[in-house]
Amino acid sequence: MELVKLIGVVIVVVGFILKFDTIATVVIAGLVTGLVAGLSPMQILTTLGNSFLANRLATLFVLTLPVIGICERYGLKDKAVDFIKSIKNATTGKIVSIYLIIRAAAAAFSLRIGGHPQFVRPLVNPMAQGAAVARYGNIDEKTEDEIKGLSAAAENYGNFFAQNCFMGASGTLLIASTLKDQGFNVDALNIALQSWPIAIIAVVVGIIYNIVFDIKLKKRLGTAR
Repeated sequence: MELVKLIGVVIVVVGFILKFDTIATVVIAGLVTGLVAGLSPMQILTTLGNSFLANRLATLFVLTLPVIGICERYGLKDKAVDFIKSIKNATTGKIVSIYLIIRAAAAAFSLRIGGHPQFVRPLVNPMAQGAAVARYGNIDEKTEDEIKGLSAAAENYGNFFAQNCFMGASGTLLIASTLKDQGFNVDALNIALQSWPIAIIAVVVGIIYNIVFDIKLKKRLGTAR
């Protein structure tokens, strides 16, 4: 009967698959789980309220969304495009590669400078698209989507593969403690040192991919202006 209490997980999975409203799905899953566990409606609401208050700081990132919207409304995206147009020989792949290197270096030293809403959406993606527009003129929707994906991927690669290069990072400490519990004689420094080659390989592979993307873009859209 204890497995019945996992009904909330099933509700979340089904809700996401059917693309129901995310917040409504999670709340319903919580209510159903509470009822199955024998909690009263008031206890369920109290638990939800306490959880929200305890983790409310985690929702502060939401404030960045209207800020970015206001900046874009008053020309941030246009200025980024104009800036890239003024740089000679700038390409989409080069712009994204530069950000990949910066993002990986920052993650390796545990400097949190990046993020999709803070950097990719308002700066990296507009500059990457501006480079394509400067060389080939107007670009179609498919190309825009591909550049968006390329820009977002640089954030993911740079952060994910380089974050454990810093021995004081939470992920590095978690890996070290988990391996120790399994009987392996390792510490955070060992994990950090072993993470550096992976981070470097990820950056190199990412840069190669960006170069290939530039070549494909040139073939599709024609020669540079």
